[in-house]
Amino acid sequence: MSSETIVIRNAAWIAAWDGSGHRYQRDGDIAFAGDTIVQVGGRYEGAADRVVDGSRRFAMPGLVNLHAHPHTEPAYKGVREDHGVPEMYDTGLYERMCAFVLDADGRRAGMEMAYAELLLSGVTTAVDLSGPVEGWLDCAGRSGLRFYIGPYFADARWKIDERRRLRFEWDEAAGRRAFEAAVRVMEEAERHPGGRLRGIVFPGQIETCTESTLRDAAAFARQTGRPLTTHISQSKVEFHEIVRRHVKTPLEYAADIGFLGPDAILGHAIFIDGHPDIRWRGGADLGRLADSGASVAHCPSPFARYGQAMDHFGRYRARGVNVGIGTDVAPHNLAEEMRLAILLARVMAADYRAVDTAEMFRAATAGGADALGRADLGRLAPGAKADIVLLDLDHPAMRPARDPLRTFLFEAADRAVREVFVDGRLVVENGRPLHLDPEGAAAQLEESQARMLVEAPARDFLGRAGDDIAPHSLPF
Repeated sequence: MSSETIVIRNAAWIAAWDGSGHRYQRDGDIAFAGDTIVQVGGRYEGAADRVVDGSRRFAMPGLVNLHAHPHTEPAYKGVREDHGVPEMYDTGLYERMCAFVLDADGRRAGMEMAYAELLLSGVTTAVDLSGPVEGWLDCAGRSGLRFYIGPYFADARWKIDERRRLRFEWDEAAGRRAFEAAVRVMEEAERHPGGRLRGIVFPGQIETCTESTLRDAAAFARQTGRPLTTHISQSKVEFHEIVRRHVKTPLEYAADIGFLGPDAILGHAIFIDGHPDIRWRGGADLGRLADSGASVAHCPSPFARYGQAMDHFGRYRARGVNVGIGTDVAPHNLAEEMRLAILLARVMAADYRAVDTAEMFRAATAGGADALGRADLGRLAPGAKADIVLLDLDHPAMRPARDPLRTFLFEAADRAVREVFVDGRLVVENGRPLHLDPEGAAAQLEESQARMLVEAPARDFLGRAGDDIAPHSLPF
């Protein structure tokens, strides 16, 4: 942690927090001592070890990415964008995960590239939900990002032996060992000398964990003060599987076993009983979700690729559900996810008023921070962590800068990010991450992706080549 006092002098625009929401300020200073903000707005009169010229910058709080899989998703570039399975209600998730397995070198390269993407889209805090791999915590710590480390564990693996049906290979003893290993990884992360790594308890999916594992995971999270997350209501396949097993919706089942609560972050929560693609009896899921105090990590891109969407962001918020934003897939560009979330909400609601820029910005900052129980993140205010993003108002994509937040989300995105501070430390300068080498990782990722595709016939239930599962976009 830095001990310097740094002043961003005369920032042209500031997205400041006033205790209840973000508000614009003009031509003011931001001062932070070590990892903590001490002043936002006005003229800072104290001593400073360093002064940053903010006269052509828009200062905003670092974004919070509430759901990401940085190790593996970069390897699906050029593979998953057009891939789907009509017999599984269009989702390609299960076929892809069964056929394509990325090696450890590829996963390390993927995280290096994805962490850089996160920083360059203005993310300062991310929830990294991944299978443990050697080097994970070293790379996370080196990146400069603030992480919630979620090591994956589950009692079952997905299996496909016919195109229209998902099956499960259960091994509860292996699941228990994976749970114990996840605990060790979280504890190691929290001992990291950088102080920016924490654990999040991550039983992988509602349908791949036994009731006892889900109960134990929730109890462990609450006993140790860690947040809790899982994938739930992420596909129609999963919805009908849980109904088949329990004669309950996934959210109803999660509520009944005590999984839901203010510390629970639900990955996706799209296919609830009131969704137009479900129309299950009762229509109680949204109220059940709101009443529990659980948060939703909304990641629109993977579902939009299948022609699917949450119904809808504005409806969840109006019912009182806290919603944060995640990337889930490559690119790990949270600004683009925010834009897509706005547009899809308006389409699903058939109403441009369903969500606006300010509400989406709240979701990607304070909303994500609140889901993690962190009132000191996602806000530019005295006492908050010095996680600050500076956007270049001279970049053509930001001009004219009549409303820089709106322009960032709808036009400029990552192109305008110039400096990023996390915990008061500069980790992006002149649009370049200081501690990551995404260019160097790219060559390794290409090699590992090629191996993944070559090895697909041994894993695919039809023995198909990778290029047959995911053909190129143009014929040769």
